[in-house]
Amino acid sequence: MTDQIDRILSDTELRQDMQAWRHDLHRHPELGFEESRTADRVADLMQQWGIEVHRGLGGTGVVGVIRGEQGFGRRIGIRAELDALPLEEANGFTHASIHPGVMHACGHDGHAAMLLGAARCLAADRRFSGTVHVIFQPAEELLASGARRMLADGLLDHFPCDAIYAVHNFPSLAPGTAGIRTGPITAAVDNFEILIRGRGGHGGMPHLCIDPVIPACECVLALQRIVSRSIDATDACVLSATMLQGGDAPNVVPDMVRIGGTVRTLREEVRDHAETELRRIAGAVALAHRCEAEVRYVRGHPATTNSPREASLAAAALERVLGHGQVDTQFGPVMGGEDFSYFLQQMPGAYAVLGQGGSAMIHNPSYDFNDAILPLGAAFFVAVVHAELSGTHAP
Repeated sequence: MTDQIDRILSDTELRQDMQAWRHDLHRHPELGFEESRTADRVADLMQQWGIEVHRGLGGTGVVGVIRGEQGFGRRIGIRAELDALPLEEANGFTHASIHPGVMHACGHDGHAAMLLGAARCLAADRRFSGTVHVIFQPAEELLASGARRMLADGLLDHFPCDAIYAVHNFPSLAPGTAGIRTGPITAAVDNFEILIRGRGGHGGMPHLCIDPVIPACECVLALQRIVSRSIDATDACVLSATMLQGGDAPNVVPDMVRIGGTVRTLREEVRDHAETELRRIAGAVALAHRCEAEVRYVRGHPATTNSPREASLAAAALERVLGHGQVDTQFGPVMGGEDFSYFLQQMPGAYAVLGQGGSAMIHNPSYDFNDAILPLGAAFFVAVVHAELSGTHAP
């Protein structure tokens, strides 16, 4: 395994191929559940390398099966995403998106290229016992969740995994570093919408109206007390009211004001409490102003929670690739969301972040994946597979 990792890190041809795949995917981004060309490209490459390929799980999902030459053993999943974001790219380089309003602003093009590089190396050198399931997942960016769709379509029935691993680029960490932790590493993602309904009328005669604007403003302020005054300060919770919409003219009191936002938590008990309090506060504030509140609370991805053994194994694999002292094993957690969490609800596994540097954070129109870390990601996937299937890491 050590020799193979060193070859990946020094293989100029592999690095150039991964960069070419990455640039091709970046030029042709596709939104969640629409990744037909992307899936075709991934499937075609794996078939060229003699990998058994399966299509259709989760709509546009692709799974490659690589069986070791040393007999039966554990079954390990390694996963990357396929989808892009509905964002207009601001970059002018040659591999910029050719599709208006769609771009790879989260680095999924890079993740897919890293996983393809790992798949090619594992298919070429199968000196391990067990099976690797190479999972290319659609629609990570959607609350509808490609991970959840793949699971519902029977991913684990057809391709059972004893453990599963994923990695995500992280611009605020320097290239050559990584982060991981046991327990929650990203947050549960919930969205809410509150409709404050009153009775509209003339802005010069508000006494004849039931004004929803004032309770809507009070509601936004009152919601902030959920985190500051009803949740233990040692528990992570973010509640952001990000939209306040109502009215079309300066002299008209509207019938309704809409509040929208997101709630991020790490523990289910805190998640439940935040939803209960949000509903209570919205209703009480509206009632105090003779208005009505309609609350729509949509639960999205749960927290991404790494299991202890797999987090330790992934940390060791990262250190093998990056060097001693380059892996923060107490990283985060961060309050962004990740639908890899659905996989981790079904099986042990670990999710890590790989430093990539750069001036633009993910989900920014000027973002681009750092090609220099492609070999690091591919080597990590191979290292974690060999640690699992060759017994090179003691749990």
